[in-house]
Amino acid sequence: MDKIIIEARVNELATRVGNPHVPFLPQEIIKDAKACYDAGAAVLHYHARTADGAPDHSPEFYLEANAGIRAQSDLLIHPTLGYVANDADARSRFAAVEAMMQSAETAPDFAPMDCGSVNVDWWNPEKGAYDTTDLIYKNSTATLMYFAERIDHYGLKPYLVSWNISFTRQIEQFLKMGVLRGPAYVCFCMTDEIIFAGHPGTEAGLDAHTTFLPKDFKTVWTVVNYKGDLFQLTEKIIRQGGHISIGLGDYAYMDGARHMTNAEVIDKVVAQARSLGREPASAAETREILQMPKVKVAA
Repeated sequence: MDKIIIEARVNELATRVGNPHVPFLPQEIIKDAKACYDAGAAVLHYHARTADGAPDHSPEFYLEANAGIRAQSDLLIHPTLGYVANDADARSRFAAVEAMMQSAETAPDFAPMDCGSVNVDWWNPEKGAYDTTDLIYKNSTATLMYFAERIDHYGLKPYLVSWNISFTRQIEQFLKMGVLRGPAYVCFCMTDEIIFAGHPGTEAGLDAHTTFLPKDFKTVWTVVNYKGDLFQLTEKIIRQGGHISIGLGDYAYMDGARHMTNAEVIDKVVAQARSLGREPASAAETREILQMPKVKVAA
């Protein structure tokens, strides 16, 4: 079977209440990146955070973290554009990536495009009510086309996030228009427990996603479960030729009563993949699988 791309999603907006091993600061992310790389991850996704865990949109954070990651491995870097914590115009949302592209030592390999808009309010199961009622993750078609142009300009690989079928259909239209080039790397964002914006992290939820992949374009797909346990689906994903994006940023993974580290989560994925006949792809092999272009830093 084809090799499997494993992405470590190390922090997102997760707090340390659920798991104390969530990294916040650049040096913590750099250390976690090396541990995940050694465990078998080929891609690292992270969010810039302050010492108390608040979102940090400063380009300086990414420059320090990316340079540190680059200095110790060939791990492929996938930063964020800020999610709902950076509700600005398209140019402002992409500004940190523009700063990263000034040097090969700080340039990422991917830039994300969440290909649609969606309500992402947080449900409180104890209260039986929403804690928030106005969180909208807004990604207009014009905004996405701007991101696609800048991503292509720098030779980055678009990381196409699909929260539901409508996002995948938008991806297909962008491929038809030539806004995106194949192979499309599509991340199916399942959601569970406290967010209901995506498909549920079930076999039926995943099947609905894969059914609507564009038929006339080559696609490679990976799966994340935001706020849910992706290990409920990893065997199915591995057997069906998909790839896996996982980490403490999405779920407070436990080994019995013990909190797992990001590297231990990656170790567990690698062991399961190997038991099912798939070896983890290296960073170089991931580049080949995704036909990633050559990154072009700013002149």
